[in-house]
Amino acid sequence: MSDVSAKRKPTIRQIAVQAGVSRSTVSRVINGGHWVSPDARQAVEEAILATGYTANHHARSLATGRAGSLAFLLTEPQQLLFDDPTFALLLRGAAEALAQRSMTLVLLVAGTPAERESVAQFLSAGHVDGVMLISSHESDPLLDQLIEVGIPTVCCGLPLGHERDLSTISVDEVASARTMAAHLVAQGHRRIGMITGPDDTPGGRYRLVGFREELGDLYDETLVEVGDYSYDSGLAAMTRMLEHDVDAVFAASDRMAAGAIAAARRAGRRVPEDIAIAGFDDSGLAATHEPPITTMRQPWDQISAQMVAVLLEVIAGASPRSVILDTELVVRQSA
Repeated sequence: MSDVSAKRKPTIRQIAVQAGVSRSTVSRVINGGHWVSPDARQAVEEAILATGYTANHHARSLATGRAGSLAFLLTEPQQLLFDDPTFALLLRGAAEALAQRSMTLVLLVAGTPAERESVAQFLSAGHVDGVMLISSHESDPLLDQLIEVGIPTVCCGLPLGHERDLSTISVDEVASARTMAAHLVAQGHRRIGMITGPDDTPGGRYRLVGFREELGDLYDETLVEVGDYSYDSGLAAMTRMLEHDVDAVFAASDRMAAGAIAAARRAGRRVPEDIAIAGFDDSGLAATHEPPITTMRQPWDQISAQMVAVLLEVIAGASPRSVILDTELVVRQSA
């Protein structure tokens, strides 16, 4: 055999001959193993190992039983991937963490029933080794499907109703909200309102818990409005809140805080002189806004890196575990 021949990579034809099956059968095994008998699949896998075809990405996947890719699954409408900077930060961090491991990131969006069905079928087919679930909602049926299928999953934020079923990477929502509430009180504010996120999300539920606990007797339920983390919902919530005597507002996202500032200004209120307004996230918007927004900074790089690391642990057989990260109060001009 010549040196050139010796260095050639094994081909699908060679694997087929070695396994005693057709090339189409080898191709089906390499692309997921569907419509292949267990005996044929075993023969192909043994031939792959015997011929050294494991140098190929698909063959390595067969040898390990893995696809070499993880899914970044956003369970929100598609436009939020571009409108909300927090998702872009998480996506970038996860992609960087996987690139360091020579793995592929698959972006999936499931914001509608049709998208959820399509994503569920895709994941069930074994195209990825695990799922990073972003922005889970308590009522989302996709979470139950992931658990039922048994695909390794790590959630960004606590998956309400399934806190002990899956691995989670989250910030301390309660402590973070308490820190912000304490800051507003320390600034001399007493009529402090809050614009929460949806109650079926961990941020919406637990940031309100921390806010209420820290304010104690200062807490006034009439000064609480519910938003959906968007600019428009912050604008609408603040417009309603201005009907009450309020001197400070904590919004559960920077985008809602920006909307709240716009509403205050439309009503002729100065920020922070007349009303202090603070946010949550520090994803870029807060620092560039006018005025710059006081906020709770989430450690985006750590969140992404931990999602990937913990998910790979679960894929390798580890039990689910939770990682809770600290946030940081960033004081700027708005509060």
